[in-house]
This record gives sequence, structure tokens and C-alpha cells, in this order.
Amino acid sequence: MIIRIIAIIIFVAVTGIQAQWRSLEPGLEFARFRSPHHPNADSSMMINILRIDTKRYNLRLLNASHPNQGSRHTARGWAQKEGMTAVINAAMYQMDYLKSVSFMKTSDHVNNSYISRDRTILLFEPLQQHIPPVRIVDLDCDDFDQIRPLYGSAVQSIRMISCMGRNVWQQNDKRWSIAAIGIDKSGNLLFIQSTAPHSVHDFINVLRGLPISIDRAMYMEGGSPSQMYINTARDTLELIGDYSSGGRSFSAPEIPNALGIRPKK
Repeated sequence: MIIRIIAIIIFVAVTGIQAQWRSLEPGLEFARFRSPHHPNADSSMMINILRIDTKRYNLRLLNASHPNQGSRHTARGWAQKEGMTAVINAAMYQMDYLKSVSFMKTSDHVNNSYISRDRTILLFEPLQQHIPPVRIVDLDCDDFDQIRPLYGSAVQSIRMISCMGRNVWQQNDKRWSIAAIGIDKSGNLLFIQSTAPHSVHDFINVLRGLPISIDRAMYMEGGSPSQMYINTARDTLELIGDYSSGGRSFSAPEIPNALGIRPKK
């Protein structure tokens, strides 16, 4: 695990305390929460949430398969190469270490044209004015064919919280670190990362119980590849997941696809 923290980040318990968001930049806030499944966790095992005002920040998809990008990087490497303020995983990838498991594209590059059975698609890069800059489409509730032409970029992945607010993962005995994307009830984008291992079912219930007004959420990655990097004038933070089989990862693996944010001009 590599964690770099410049200045103090406030830690917040899951129950009985309102979220204490720390402002990193205008429109960018960070909070940490202790999971009830890890009540004695230290700072390296918290649930980390970056809340992003999409009116102030652009979301961008970064692909190693893109001719202008061309290679894999860690979350930190992607941020440094592309000038991003924060970076998180952009869904799981195939054995070629380039192609996403499901549908993934920007307005000028298609990483995977296949729309799988996964039920959520993150849409961004709006092509019209006066529409939400970022949204999570639930294929069971929303008309994707109607919404799809309004956005240039799309990332499909596994649904965690449905449009009805339900936890849609079955419980199992497997535990691992998790990176996820969410939207809150005010339309803010949430980058979510937990190094502390959870079953996905339990992790979703934890998120639903946090004072973050989460509306929809989708799974991005698990185990050691799951990571998040934040770099602002106030704080720098690098979080890396544990191996799914157990054991701590001391260096971030390179990932082919990432989601990054940077301020709008």
C-alpha cells in the first residue's frame, strides 16, 4: 500500500456523525469513512470518497488503446501524463490488457463496441447544452437508445445500486478491495475507493448507509488493480487495493483504462 497525504484529512465514522467534507478545490471535496466491517481500521483501510461538482469539472475517459495515449499507466501515471486532478479505474478489462469487458467509447475512439448484459452505463461528454454533464443510465429503467446520442463518452459496467435504490448484488464469501463510481441525489459525481476488503454486497449496504445521499452506483474494479489518485495543491493521495487472494500490494499495477477529472476552463 502506498499512501501519500500532504496535510491532514479528516476521518469520519459511518454511524452517528455527519459527513465532514474537506474542500480540496472549488467543486472538489473529500471525506473518509470507517466501515462497520472494519471498526478498528487505520487510515489506510478507510472508505475514501471524492465528491465532484460536474459543473466545475470535466470527466474524461483515458484509454491505452487510443492512438494518442498508447500505453498503460497507474492511476497516478495517468494523472501525471494527462494533467488530471484525480483518476480512478474505468471498468474491468480483458486478457489483452487493453479492451474493456463491456461497452466503452469516447467521441473519437471506440475501445469496445459490445454492449454486454451489465445493467449500468456511465455517460458523459455531453453533446448538447442543458443536459446533465454526467449520468448513470440504468438499462432496466432508462431509455438508453434515446439518451445515447446525447453523449460522446460511455463506460458500461456492473450495477451496484439500481434506479430503485436497491442493492442488486448477491451475498458471497469473497472479499476484496473495491473501486466504484456513484452519482448522488444532487447530481455530483462520486469517486469511491476502499482498500479494506468487503464482499460487494456488504460494501453496497455500507454506501447506502453513509451520509452521502448516494443515488446510483456502479462497480469499476476490485483487488489490487483498484486504485484512486488525487493531486491538488492542498492534498495528494494515492490509494491502491489489496490482492483479492489476500496480502497487501505495495505498488500500483498499470491499468489500460481510467477515468480522470480536471477543472473546466
